[in-house]
Amino acid sequence: MNLHVSPDPVDESASDACHPMLRSAPQTGEFNKLRKRLIRQTRQALEDFAMVVPGQRWLVALSGGKDSYGLLSLLLDLKWRGLLPVDLVACNLDQGQPNFPKHVLPEYLTSIGVPHRIEYRDTYSIVTEKVPEGQTYCSLCSRLRRGHLYRIAREEGCSALVLGHHREDILETFFLNLFHGGRLAAMPPKLMNDDGDMTVLRPLAYCAEGDLQRFADAMQFPIIPCDLCGSQDGLQRNAMKTMLEDIERKMPGRKESMIRALGHVRPSHLMDTKLFDFAGL
Repeated sequence: MNLHVSPDPVDESASDACHPMLRSAPQTGEFNKLRKRLIRQTRQALEDFAMVVPGQRWLVALSGGKDSYGLLSLLLDLKWRGLLPVDLVACNLDQGQPNFPKHVLPEYLTSIGVPHRIEYRDTYSIVTEKVPEGQTYCSLCSRLRRGHLYRIAREEGCSALVLGHHREDILETFFLNLFHGGRLAAMPPKLMNDDGDMTVLRPLAYCAEGDLQRFADAMQFPIIPCDLCGSQDGLQRNAMKTMLEDIERKMPGRKESMIRALGHVRPSHLMDTKLFDFAGL
């Protein structure tokens, strides 16, 4: 499907102090603090990991969940303020899940004047055919989705694919790799794809999931649930999420400490002989 560029439907008399996506935002002190915190953290990630190259075109993956809505909103906010000199195209990949509400995203994106592309690819049938009964679809589904998003990004002339993974996603991935993969690795805020022609960006790397949930609730985004395929129960990632929530409840602030630790690595205090020359000591 070709790119759909919508005219701004907002009345000309409306305030132009923000992007149309944010013109219905609550005007409370609490929400403004939340919004400023998310903006600050997003800007920090963009700066720390050198994500922005002026003049580039970014494909923003939009699933219809709280995280991707928050991502798009924050990027549009920064662009509106003149702080993000890139072009943004929102993209939803309809993967053929049963009962997926096809009208929600195109209607919403059109209503706020956001250039977007909606593409249908029935990866759901492929996943249900390949994955044995009782196992989760998420891994294969994610790989198929990512491949299509790379293709769409190339077709739209984009040099970056932007995803809505947040702080908790990164920490959960770290512990999944630690407990089940036997390696110290997380979800990088910036990486190059295997073909070397597309950068993957995660500007929400410092943003807390709870903040994004509160932001989405306040904005009343038209959320599409992520469990349409019925394959979300019993995931190892859910166990990591529960563990992290328990740690945070017992020792508040540990998540923030952990995410900082991922940026302060001391190879000489680990055990990787390929990373540090122990023999040369």
